[in-house]
Amino acid sequence: MSAPPELPPLVSAALSLSGRRGFVSSTRNETGRLLATLAASKSGLLGELGTGCGVGSAWLRSGAGEGTNIVTAESDPQLAQAVGELFAADERIEVVSADWTALIERGPFALLFVDAREAKLSARDVIADVVEPGGFVVLDDFTPSAVWPPMYEGRVDTLRQEWLMDQRFTTVEVMVAPDAAVLLATRR
Repeated sequence: MSAPPELPPLVSAALSLSGRRGFVSSTRNETGRLLATLAASKSGLLGELGTGCGVGSAWLRSGAGEGTNIVTAESDPQLAQAVGELFAADERIEVVSADWTALIERGPFALLFVDAREAKLSARDVIADVVEPGGFVVLDDFTPSAVWPPMYEGRVDTLRQEWLMDQRFTTVEVMVAPDAAVLLATRR
C-alpha cells in the first residue's frame, strides 16, 4: 500500500509511548490513515472505545477539522493517565479513565473507532444507538476474507458476517494492507 513515510507528530509521540509501554498491537499506520481521512469528513464528536497508548486517537486528531472533539476511554488507569499526559496540550482530545461503556452516554458520535475487544464482540446494538445517522463505525484487526460467508481460521467469522448484514448500517470490508482489513460501517 502506498503512503508517505512521514507520520503526524502526535502519532509519532503515541507510537513512542506504545514502544515504551511494550504494546505490540497499536493501530496500524494503514488503519490510522483511514481514520484520519474519515475524521476529516466529520465534525462533532469522534470517539474511540479502547485507547491503548493513544495511537488511534492521534490518527483521528491528525485528520479532524475545526469543531471536532475526540473522546477516548481506557480501562487501565495508569495507561489512561500516560495517554492523558500525552494529549494534555490539546483541548480537543479527552481521555477518560474508564471502561469503554463510559462513553456510551456521551453520544451521538459522528465517528466511532471500536478498538476494545469486548465492544467489538458484544456491543453492535449499543453502538447503533450512539452513532448518528451518516456516522461511521470503524472496526480493525480483521484478516481479509475473499469468500462469503467470511471465513477466519477455517470457520465462519460470525462477528464480521453480522456487521456486514446488519440493516442499520451499510458496511464494507476494506483491505488496508495485504494482511489487514477493517470494517467500515455507515449508520443509516
